Amino acid sequence: MDFTRDESQDAVAEVVVSLLERESARDIALWPIFSGSGLLAVPLPERFGGDEMGLLEVSAMLTELATDAVQIPALSTLAFGVLPLLAIGVPDAVAEKVFPAVADGAVLTAALHEAGAPFVVKPTTTAVADGDTVRITGNKVAVPYADTARWILVPTDAGIAVVDGDAPGITKTASPTSDGVPEFSLRFDGVQIPAEQLLPGGIGELHRFALAGIGAVADGLLKGVIALTAEHVRTRQQFGRPLAEFQAVAQQIADVYVTSRTLHAAAASANWALAQDSDNAEHHERTEDDLDVLAYTVASELPAAMQKCHHLHGGLGVDMTHPLHRYYSQAKDIARWLGGESFRLDRLGARCSSN
Repeated sequence: MDFTRDESQDAVAEVVVSLLERESARDIALWPIFSGSGLLAVPLPERFGGDEMGLLEVSAMLTELATDAVQIPALSTLAFGVLPLLAIGVPDAVAEKVFPAVADGAVLTAALHEAGAPFVVKPTTTAVADGDTVRITGNKVAVPYADTARWILVPTDAGIAVVDGDAPGITKTASPTSDGVPEFSLRFDGVQIPAEQLLPGGIGELHRFALAGIGAVADGLLKGVIALTAEHVRTRQQFGRPLAEFQAVAQQIADVYVTSRTLHAAAASANWALAQDSDNAEHHERTEDDLDVLAYTVASELPAAMQKCHHLHGGLGVDMTHPLHRYYSQAKDIARWLGGESFRLDRLGARCSSN
């Protein structure tokens, strides 16, 4: 397979790079500028002012943002929100609410996890029909940007509920993160939504696009931290010699580079497979396999690679004026979202045994 970026992916990546060259902000202060650039419209339908591009273009965008350790809700809005909604298919009434708002900068997020159940497959959160409305009740954890999200995608026992982020009956409790991104545990107490905002099924699609997006971010984070570390060991002197000339240092940076190439191949393969429009059962199985391999690779290899780069930076790695901590902290949080190495190994093992 040829995973080389095509012209549309390159164009999206170039817009991101150009924007980051002009702007110094790397946190939420960048969001209005980012949304104003038109990048949020990349996957949106043309009738809502979008470019009707897909996962590969969004992944190119997320990778370039992560290469500079940018911390904005692009992952949650696009990979946890827009792309799953487009794949599931939403009624016009829902599309007309959500997609134009996203183009204007509205934040989306998804409640992917329940306590003790990352990427929960069988949610205990319930959706009960009540006339023309549906009542959502249950608990979710580790929901990023829930405080500013215009809509939250909530997996329930009856499908994906598109819930207004400010709806009465939602209790939001802040939880700590490594990277400082706002994250919350949510309690839904009979939260009402219009019946058309409950989308039957959809949990599989939500998980697949979320994993693909996380993989694209992980790819960018490791790409960026390697560039940072390589420049450090090239220019940092010890005993009158650049660090890069020491055999142990050269071996460690080579190990991280191999990990980066492995993670890139896993991310590119999974994203390519998911982006294909195919009803073939064998292709579907291959896509699920690739996504599970990607999730395991990120959870097991990314934190270890970041730790090695942290070690190679020495004291600079813990200096908060140095950008390394932005990469390391994001890597720890996305590995946690995935459920960690053991959880992902169990998921991968279960898939292999079932095949």
